Amino acid sequence: MARIDGRANDELRPVSIALGYQAFAEGSALIELGQTKVLCAVSVDDKVPAFLKGESSGWVTAEYAMLPRSTHTRTPRRILPDSSAGRSQEIQRLIGRALRAVTDLRALGERTFTVDCDVLQADGGTRTAAITGGYVALYHALYNLKRQGVLKLMPLRNAVAATSVGVVLGEKLLDLCYEEDSRAGVDFNVVMTDAGQFVEIQGTAEGKPFSKETVDALLLLAQLGIKRLFEAQKAAVAILR
Repeated sequence: MARIDGRANDELRPVSIALGYQAFAEGSALIELGQTKVLCAVSVDDKVPAFLKGESSGWVTAEYAMLPRSTHTRTPRRILPDSSAGRSQEIQRLIGRALRAVTDLRALGERTFTVDCDVLQADGGTRTAAITGGYVALYHALYNLKRQGVLKLMPLRNAVAATSVGVVLGEKLLDLCYEEDSRAGVDFNVVMTDAGQFVEIQGTAEGKPFSKETVDALLLLAQLGIKRLFEAQKAAVAILR
């Protein structure tokens, strides 16, 4: 099966990560994966949620939204916090879990790091792009605070990145664009650390159930793709050193 954009089955879309895309955020990054573009920006507050008060721990959370014309048709703008769609809530919880998995929360002090992930353009893989770009934005914010003497060390244990894999017309594919994702019989989102550990695996059969052999093959494909994403992350933050 020839892919719509001519890629090999195990090939990522062209990826770029621009560090410091926004001037006023504590940390920011714009990630582009093919036609998918997600702007990630970090804000720091000197307070923590009520359940962490007095616990000598910080917090990392995320918010996710799609701009009205990030897709082919207009997505209504969400105004009130409680009007967020269920899909957005699920995705932002995923992003938060992924980033907390590699962060030493106690080293943050009683501070909350909010990672805003805004989809400027969507062509599949927005949640995985948000995790990959969100890590770079968080790294940028933490680096800036360490340089200012606010933090004594970089409180990141590992890097974290994510990609999608799936089965389309019997072919196992890496980094699905929207056209492929909409036709996938099996669809996975995989989140990993650069230590080779899994943070989260979301896998779904759209019709026919899949085998363990399919799971193993898709996870191996995801690992190969995420390894390349780690290289893109390292290149993005290299200018800070």
